[in-house]
Amino acid sequence: MDYTQFVRAVEKSVSLRLGTSKKVSLHTAIKNNGKEKQGILVETMGVNVSPAIYLEEYYEYYRQGEPLEEIVDEVLEFYESIRCENSWDSRSLLSYEGVRDKIVFRLVNTEKNREFLDTVPHRDVYDLSAVFYLLLEMNDAGMATMTVKNSHMEQWKTNVNTLWDDAMENSKRILPAEFFTMNHALGELVNSVPEKAGETENLFAEKRRKKDRMYVLSNRLRSYGAACAAYPHVLKMIGQILKKDYYILPSSVHEVVIVPNSGEFDLCDLDEMVKEINDTQVEDDEVLSDHAYFVDHRSGKVFMDMEGEKRSKRTKKDHF
Repeated sequence: MDYTQFVRAVEKSVSLRLGTSKKVSLHTAIKNNGKEKQGILVETMGVNVSPAIYLEEYYEYYRQGEPLEEIVDEVLEFYESIRCENSWDSRSLLSYEGVRDKIVFRLVNTEKNREFLDTVPHRDVYDLSAVFYLLLEMNDAGMATMTVKNSHMEQWKTNVNTLWDDAMENSKRILPAEFFTMNHALGELVNSVPEKAGETENLFAEKRRKKDRMYVLSNRLRSYGAACAAYPHVLKMIGQILKKDYYILPSSVHEVVIVPNSGEFDLCDLDEMVKEINDTQVEDDEVLSDHAYFVDHRSGKVFMDMEGEKRSKRTKKDHF
């Protein structure tokens, strides 16, 4: 069966298993970069929070031969881990003071999200856009969020500059930046489990800093962590650790890769590398940008073309 048929089969089976206390329905959402995703929505009578479960990963298991009933067991187990038994107090959403400490931001590709950006307050960051959302709940299973739309900004009688200032402070506090070696990142990927408290690597906080050819910048949840590249002072702190200019490779909306400038690559080489990886290894709705950025390590200033590279080389030549 194709993916649409698979979703319908899971919806029917989950509905039968949960019984009349829950309403299970098909759910379609427009995600990042305008990509449409299909899944199921599970609603509970008297509770105003309903989790949506997208099924692409489960469909891959099905295509590899896993029986549908076993997949439904896994979907139900996941639902139990994320379901809410109580309603959120929606009254707090009516005023800006009720949500002010929950506003955070993420980075998205501007060109691929033109229609979406018409409906939401946003701010330019490099050639990307920062959009705002409310972080309503956060646990090991993930985050419950609500996108801030133009209608919310009008209702709260606020503006983009205020949203940006508050989102920046909240993001640094709730989703602090972590900078770690690529070797550590690969270890996280292979283990497929969160690091135990105190065992995660963060070069911002360590006195003895490990060296690597590549590094990763993200937040502690590894979710929309590319936003950390816009946190104040972060890029300059990375420069102080590396002690040389470096490149930012936007590997996805969830993290960026940091490559120290060793003279091995230039922006043209890295642009091609980023685009190839996006085309072959990154899900469409997780692509952030198709090109790399150059960062002057002394100032933390970001360049999106060869200008910064050339100026840095001239400066070094003149200096030495």
